[in-house]
Amino acid sequence: MTHPRQVLFLCTGNSCRSQMAEAIVNTRRGEQWHAVSAGTQPAEHVHPLALRALAEIGITHPDAVPKSAEAFRDAPLDMVITVCDDAAENCPIWLGQGKKLHVSFPDPAKATGTDEEIMAVFRAVREDIERRVLTVLDTL
Repeated sequence: MTHPRQVLFLCTGNSCRSQMAEAIVNTRRGEQWHAVSAGTQPAEHVHPLALRALAEIGITHPDAVPKSAEAFRDAPLDMVITVCDDAAENCPIWLGQGKKLHVSFPDPAKATGTDEEIMAVFRAVREDIERRVLTVLDTL
C-alpha cells in the first residue's frame, strides 16, 4: 500500500485560498495526496465565506485553523504550492526544498460589493482552485 504524497498550500493569511485548496485536495484526491496549509503571516481565523463556498460543493473543513509555515519546518513535504504572490515572494527558504510551484489566485477576502457579489468572488476562486490545482497535482 502506498501512502499519499504530502502537499503544503501556502498563502499569506492561511484564511481563504490555501484553506480551500487543502480541503478540496483532501476531498477530491485524498488517496493520492494529503494536503495541509499554512500562512507566512497567519490570520486569526479562517474566513467564514471560504468555509461556506466549500460547503456549497459538499466539502466540510471542520478542523480549519490558520497555521504558520513554521509549523511545517521539519515536515516531509513532496510539494509546496504557493497560492498568492506575496507568499511566493516571502516563502521561507527552507520550505519546499523538494518541489515548489506557484499557482496564483486573487484574494477573495478583498472582494467588495453586495453580499452576493462578494460570495460570487469566493465561488469563482474556489472553482479556479479546484480546476487548476487538481490539474497540476494530477500531472505530477
